[in-house]
Formats: sequence, C-alpha cells, structure tokens
Amino acid sequence: MSTQNVSSKSSDEESFHTGRVVIISLVAALGGFLFGFDTAVINGAVDAVQETFGMSPGLTGFAVSSALLGCIAGAYLAGRLADRWGRTRVMILASVLFTISSVGSGFAVGPWDLILWRVIGGLGVGAASVIAPAYIAEVAPPSIRGRLGSLQQLAIVSGIFVALLSDAWLAGVAGGAIEELWLGVQAWRWMFWTELIPAVTYGVLALMIPESPRYLLAKGLVGEARNVLRTIQSGGIDNRIKEIRATVREDRKRSWRDMLTPTGTNLLPIVWIGIVLSVFQQAVGINVIFYYSTTLWQSVGFTEENALTQTVITSVTNIVVTIIAIALIDKIGRRKLLITGSAGMTVSLAVMAWMFSTSTMGTGPDGELAPQLGDTQGLIALIAANGFVVFFGMSWGPAVWVLLGEMFNNRIRTAALGLAAAAQWLANFAVSTAFPPMAEFSLTFTYGFYAVSAALSLLFVAKFIPETTGRTLESMK
Repeated sequence: MSTQNVSSKSSDEESFHTGRVVIISLVAALGGFLFGFDTAVINGAVDAVQETFGMSPGLTGFAVSSALLGCIAGAYLAGRLADRWGRTRVMILASVLFTISSVGSGFAVGPWDLILWRVIGGLGVGAASVIAPAYIAEVAPPSIRGRLGSLQQLAIVSGIFVALLSDAWLAGVAGGAIEELWLGVQAWRWMFWTELIPAVTYGVLALMIPESPRYLLAKGLVGEARNVLRTIQSGGIDNRIKEIRATVREDRKRSWRDMLTPTGTNLLPIVWIGIVLSVFQQAVGINVIFYYSTTLWQSVGFTEENALTQTVITSVTNIVVTIIAIALIDKIGRRKLLITGSAGMTVSLAVMAWMFSTSTMGTGPDGELAPQLGDTQGLIALIAANGFVVFFGMSWGPAVWVLLGEMFNNRIRTAALGLAAAAQWLANFAVSTAFPPMAEFSLTFTYGFYAVSAALSLLFVAKFIPETTGRTLESMK
C-alpha cells in the first residue's frame, strides 16, 4: 500500500462513528433486498399466471423479462435524479415504485397490465441498483467501504432467497400457486403482495437517514453537509469538507458533458471501464443459473423435486459466499478478488461445457427430445455449476457493485454509475433472452461461450481495473 493510501487512514478516518455508518448503510442496502425480491418473486407465480391468463410461452417469457426493461430505464434515470433531488429522495421514489408494482401485480386482470406493473417494479429495481452503492460509498470510511458496499450484494441474494421461500410457503399453504388462499384470492397474487412489507419499510427508513454530504456540498449546502458529517465522524470535518469541495463542481448542473473527454467526442476511459465491467458481470451467464436452473436440470435428467432442491441450495450457497466476500474484500483488494473469481468461473464453466458435450439425446420432462447426462457426468456438472456460483458470489457479485460505487470521481459518480448499471441491465436482458435459443442449439456451445467470457473478464481486470482499496473517494481521478 502506498504512502498516500496509508495517510488516508489517518485520524480523520479513525474518527468515523462506525456503528452509525453501518446502520445507515444497512438502510440503503435494503434497496438491494427489494432488488432481489422483486426480480425473483415471479418465479413461484409464473406457471399460475400463465394458466390464469391463458398466456402463450412467448408472452409468458416476456412478462417475466419485461421488468429488466424497466431496470434499464430506472438505472439510467436514477443517476441523474440523484444529482438533482438527492440520494435519499431517490430511495423514497424507489420505495414508491416497488409498492405500486406489488399492489398492481397482485390485482392484475390480464397479461398486459401485469407487464406494466412489472416494468414499474423494474424502474424501482434499476434505481435501487444505482443509489445504494453510490450512497454507501459516499458515507463509508475507506478502510471498511468494501465491506459496507458488499452489503448491497448480500441484500440482493437475501432478497432472492426470501422471495423463493415465501413463494414456496404460500403455494404450500394453498396447495398450489393457482389455488385460493386467504379472502378467496389465489396464492400467486399474495406472492406479489408480500413485497409490500419490505417496500414500505424501505421508504419509511429512508426518511430517517441523512442525505449524502457529497451531494449537499455539490449543491452548496455547506452547513447541512457539516451537520451530517458530525453524525458520522467526530473529527477532521473541516478537512473532509475541503477535500470534497475540491472534487465537486458547484457552478452548473452535472450533465453528459462531465463524462466526456475534453474533445467532447467520447466517454472518459474510466466510464468505459465501468460499462465493460458491468457487461462482463452478466456475460458469464450468472443469471441463467437463477432464471433457468430448474428447467435446465430437469432437461438433463433431474427430477422436478431434485431440480427445485438444487435451486434452493444454490440460493443459500450464494448467500454464504457473499458473506465470505464481505470478510475478504477490504483485506485482499478488489482486483485480486475479481481475478480469482474469473479464474474459478472459467474452469467451472469449461467443465460444464465439457460435461454437456458428453450428453446423449433422451426424453425430456415434457416428452420432448433433450440432452441427458449420465450419473457421473450429471454429478460433475452439478458440482461445477455450484463452483461457478461460489466463485461468482465471492468476487464478481459484490466487487462489481463496490467498484461502481467508488471508482468514479465525485463529479461524475452517480451519472456514470447510472450509465454502467443501465448497461448491466441491458446485458442481463440480452443474455437471459438469448439463453433458450442458445441452449436449444447446443448446451456445450452455450457454456463454452460463458467460459470464454469469464476468461476475457480476467484479462480485462488485469489490464484495466484500478485498485481502489483504502483510497478516499476524493483521490479517485
């Protein structure tokens, strides 16, 4: 670690009220919980929704993935709104969008209004994906910023797990997702309504945390920024204000021009790095595991019960390795974590591609022809799939969100983060939509493509990603 980085861990940083910072970071990360919950809750309802509304497979698939379109717009807009309205107000807006989506989805009368409510929820997911890492990075001490930033990913995977668990419980109580539950209402509608609890809680708690001091100083509200800083650190406030003010512009609104090179013809290199980093996070195919794992394992010979059990195990595994990442990210650094993860994902995905290359054609769960794995190959593929989740969950899952929250300077942080997050959601939509036809063509090719993407991500990190561990946000260029 350089002398500069050591000096950043001076008395100023040691004076942070760590307990207070952890609490307000947890509130911000609750947006990540809703992020995970909203994207996963439809998993338990999709078959019942399809039957209730008589939807075709194509329309059903679009209803599921339509939320991602809202995510793209929400991520892009959130960065601009955060600079205009403030970080906490965008959190409250996200809470309102989650609430509207939850209520509307539960009362849906047909596929098209369900899609509308899903897109509204996606706007909330996109906003939450931007505002949580930005806010946490701006209030956290440099020495634990990685761990606090990783709370976003832990909240996301926890939200996914709770959504799957609540879906299973409601369906179990009713005897099926399409069966009537309380008040004569089908269980799948209650699945959507359960999101009301965390959505409203998020909005209420967002009203109780302070605004980001960096936003306040960018708006020239020095007195308010000073008051906020007093609640999160006990010394060095004047120096901190000087550092922040030196890196933010107060003379005009932020715009796309801030992210452009001096010639105004291209994005700054650091913005491109953030965009490509986001795309690589999705290009390795992680969401294929979460969106299609049950269908995938059934198609290669697993029973429905075993496939569902494996999906739950994968979800729990993701939570455990995210906790491991939180413990490691500030100790070994972002770059080493990403490089380790890329190497592990490359091997795991290559093994999966190899196993699928040994498959033979057999009868699938619906009587159609599908690739089948032998007992040994199936076990190896299963281990490799979980190995992939482990390496992703301990590295690219949390570390990308941490880096996006801290790698941009104060002048462009939220705008650049919003653009990078929008690119990530677009890549998510593309990869998820492309999987069914790619899998139909060849599972070997599909997982080989993901393995190549993982290998390229290693080279990209080694060449382009700066190490930000221990550095103050004001030192970012």
